[in-house]
Amino acid sequence: MASALCHEHAWDLSPKEAIALQAQLRPWVVTEDALPSEIRAVAGVDVGFEDRGETTRAAVAVLDFPSLGLIDQAVVRQPTRFPYIPGLLSFRELPALLVALERLSVLPELILVDGHGYAHPRRFGIACHLGVLTGIPTLGVGKTRLVGTHGELPNERGNWIALKDKDETLGAVLRTRTGIQPVYVSIGHRLSLATAVDWAMRCTPRYRLPETTRQAHRLASG
Repeated sequence: MASALCHEHAWDLSPKEAIALQAQLRPWVVTEDALPSEIRAVAGVDVGFEDRGETTRAAVAVLDFPSLGLIDQAVVRQPTRFPYIPGLLSFRELPALLVALERLSVLPELILVDGHGYAHPRRFGIACHLGVLTGIPTLGVGKTRLVGTHGELPNERGNWIALKDKDETLGAVLRTRTGIQPVYVSIGHRLSLATAVDWAMRCTPRYRLPETTRQAHRLASG
């Protein structure tokens, strides 16, 4: 990756220390649009596990925008160093993903994460964590809801409604295909929710999930 990390921290943490670190890093999240003037490369990241979870397989797929053709990729395998704990996904997946990002020859201007960002119990999901560490604009596109509630979503492609926790908007419930289950979009870093929804749609021309996620998942699952 062409740029160094904006922030670094130790990864050998207990769950309690990881939760404390989330609170420490959360104020660094930028919730307004601060994207490059032109976006020519978008990336998807995904992680799979091998050897009964002992090995983390992290994948990054970089796609040309707007054609969404694959232009760069990286896959990294590392020993898994953190247990599966809901709400602490980034501590399990990011160490290997950061190494994969460093191996790219094409630096993306935007990363779509297969997971959540602000729509997280402590408002600091993996998309936020990745964005703060790298400085790259990020958004989360989750397949399932982690937190929050919402009303009834219209059935047609492109419709979205707010995902809320009481009076706070956490993200968007977005219909990417007519008649198909929605996805859950939230900001990660350096963009607003409306912009996150817009980019989620731009990167999802045909299927339920963004093409960035589909390509990264293909690499992560072998």
